[in-house]
Amino acid sequence: MEEEMVGGTTPGGPVDSEAQKQSPEDAVQQERGKWANKTEFLLSMAGEIIGLGNVWRFPYLCYKNGGGVFFIPYFVFLFFCGIPVFFLETALGQYTSEGGVTAWRKICPMFEGVGIASQVIVAYLNIYYIVVLAWGLFYLFNSFRNPLPWSTCDNEWNTGTRTEHRHRHTRRHRHTCTYITSPEEEFWARRVLRTSDHVSLGAVHWDLALCLLLAWIICYFCIWKGVKSTGKVVYFTATFPYLMLFILFIRGVTLPGAGEGIKYYLWPQMDKTLEPGVWRDAGTQVFFSYAVCQGVLTSLGSYNKYNNNCYKDCVALCILNSATSIFAGFAVFSVLGFMAYSLDVDMNEVVKGGPGLAFIAYPKAVSLLPGAQFWAVLFFLMVILLGLDSQFVCVESLATSITDMFPGVLRRPGRREILVLVIAVVCFLLGLPLITENGIVLFQLIDSYGPSGTSLLFIACFECIAVAWVYGANRFLDNIEDMIGYHPFPSVLKYCWLFVTPLILSIPHLPSLHHHPPGTYWVSTHRCLGLGVGGRRCMCIYFNICVCVCLWVCA
Repeated sequence: MEEEMVGGTTPGGPVDSEAQKQSPEDAVQQERGKWANKTEFLLSMAGEIIGLGNVWRFPYLCYKNGGGVFFIPYFVFLFFCGIPVFFLETALGQYTSEGGVTAWRKICPMFEGVGIASQVIVAYLNIYYIVVLAWGLFYLFNSFRNPLPWSTCDNEWNTGTRTEHRHRHTRRHRHTCTYITSPEEEFWARRVLRTSDHVSLGAVHWDLALCLLLAWIICYFCIWKGVKSTGKVVYFTATFPYLMLFILFIRGVTLPGAGEGIKYYLWPQMDKTLEPGVWRDAGTQVFFSYAVCQGVLTSLGSYNKYNNNCYKDCVALCILNSATSIFAGFAVFSVLGFMAYSLDVDMNEVVKGGPGLAFIAYPKAVSLLPGAQFWAVLFFLMVILLGLDSQFVCVESLATSITDMFPGVLRRPGRREILVLVIAVVCFLLGLPLITENGIVLFQLIDSYGPSGTSLLFIACFECIAVAWVYGANRFLDNIEDMIGYHPFPSVLKYCWLFVTPLILSIPHLPSLHHHPPGTYWVSTHRCLGLGVGGRRCMCIYFNICVCVCLWVCA
């Protein structure tokens, strides 16, 4: 099929006269990299979509939303929204060989704002997601201490409660400790976060700031040379975490009380099925975990060869991604069941929940392994590798999109390294408020309204409208057939893009515009400020799309 695209030419088709007049020097300057082989593409994609969203965010959203009931909306969003949009973005990048902004400009200039909005999401993600890496580095450095600081109750940050209580006893250091909160939870809240009661953000925790700086330095040197260096790094970073996750799973399910935790994880609390918040969290988790609406899939797909079978790649990656999330849930909830057994409390009272849930449950499991220090080092190395995979692909996506927008300036020797450095420095400075005394409040604010909030659902609606209604669903399926040689489930994909996906995405989106519950660490004094700032962040996403549509219509 040799169908001409709106605003561009068919990939592999005849170049225009201007392109033919280019000098050899200009051609070298504008040459775009490609993956060395298919394995590098698959590992880079796996490294991006399989990360902390699976082992950190998925378990705490399950815990927050009543355990097994979360699976119902999760699988609805996965099959009817997540997978169709995941494939749409990857195929779009491969077909156009363009980044997250210029790909939309090429097939549908009217909706270039979709690409710009996705880059705003990536910018937010580059600011806040790497903070989780800073926490992981902080835990990693503390893992070299003996005993592990989160496994004892005699540290300066502990509350020191050692009186008899109805909770079970735990023997530590020849005396009986009874906990209203576990030492792991106190380490997280009183040593890592060190929150304060005042309304302002407070002072920067400089130990965390140094961890954040180190995370950015590692990230920079992983990707500064572009897709060639990224493809080599992921061979290790995308595979090692599975070994540690398997070890933690085996240890978790053998603990007393693990069965109750797994039962809570799998058994649905049906009274929560119709709560809008459960559906909103499920939808945003699918899109966050699958890196949908962030321009990342389009950018990574753009480095593929034109005839690569991206459909088979997407199906395999989607299965692996969700399987990893579910498997990580077993590891977390088995430990939560043990903690409930040890503290003699109900499952929903074990920990406060929130983003720190994994930093409470996983360290608990690690501290119970023989040679705890060794396994703690390996585990938090796994956390860092999982986060790095996703982080440097996000930076790669942003750098690719900016480079494709200004190829004449940025596709020259040495320019890419400078661009990535500027992105790293700016995002590091903007991330410092997230590691202040009340930075966790700002962290949850961005988590709710930005890269993992309802903005993703809004962008996905416009992506489906742009491809299925404006560009044409049949036309796009023909483009896919031109690349891979056949139509993959044409009726299913076509009607998902046209009707089903936009309809389902609207279910959690509209109620959330009027009501959004505060995060775990929010207090009443933060709520008004949080909703005001968060609403403006969310409107920034909508504004990009609407303005570009209006400008195109006027033009």
